[in-house]
Amino acid sequence: MNYVEAEASERQGQIKIHDPKVAFPGMAAAGKLAAECLDMLVPEAKEGVTTARLDDLARQFVFDHGALPACVNYRGYRHTICTSLNHTVCHGIPGDRVLKDGDIVNIDVTVIVDGWHGDTSRMYAIGPNVSRKAQRLMDVTYEAMMRGLAIVKPGVTLGDLGHAIQSFAEAERTSVVREFCGHGLGRVFHDAPNILHFGKPGQGDVFKAGMIFTVEPMLNAGSPQVKVLNDGWTAVTKDKSLSAQYEHSVGVTEDGVVIFTKSPAGLDEPHKLNATT
Repeated sequence: MNYVEAEASERQGQIKIHDPKVAFPGMAAAGKLAAECLDMLVPEAKEGVTTARLDDLARQFVFDHGALPACVNYRGYRHTICTSLNHTVCHGIPGDRVLKDGDIVNIDVTVIVDGWHGDTSRMYAIGPNVSRKAQRLMDVTYEAMMRGLAIVKPGVTLGDLGHAIQSFAEAERTSVVREFCGHGLGRVFHDAPNILHFGKPGQGDVFKAGMIFTVEPMLNAGSPQVKVLNDGWTAVTKDKSLSAQYEHSVGVTEDGVVIFTKSPAGLDEPHKLNATT
């Protein structure tokens, strides 16, 4: 089948309010499998391995668990994961690139389980010689995402979320990418609303219980400006500075937020396994 057809409906621009009793168990199952896929890749993302090999492993893992890789054939994309190295901001395409000591790489995966999408990404440090600058950027990016998630609850606005991420990121002397954002999620891969990782307090739509979306800030060590390469997918920093990203799929509850894509093995920050001292 064409995996794009696994989406139950077209995006219509209206924010969906899901019944948590129905949607959240489905999202939890999809999120858990996506997180387990990234867990599986922790020992595999190492020096000498190609990004294509990681893609093959992820695809087989998804199929072995009776799920579908959402990205395969999505708008012409042909791979299960995105592998974004060093100054690649997002949507890096797996291929013959061999991982080297000192690289940092974001691995992004989305799976479909019984029609529900689990979408998540993490940073991986390759080898023992990742620079302090790169390590710090990854730490700040993860913390920025978690600070944003910490304020989500009914009545909080999208601008509040964006401001929480932006204010922390910029105070840590990193920049927030503007061209890419989080998105509504559920039975549709990319849905309303757009989740900006910058903003002003009090502005934008208000979070309501039952909303489902991703938070996935991309932070650069230099300028926030990016460009998309001729392949139509790969986005890189214009100044070739390092970039990092973390992503969780979440749902708004009556009094906060539930994260569907937490690592069952406690490996939400695999880049710290090879942290330099």
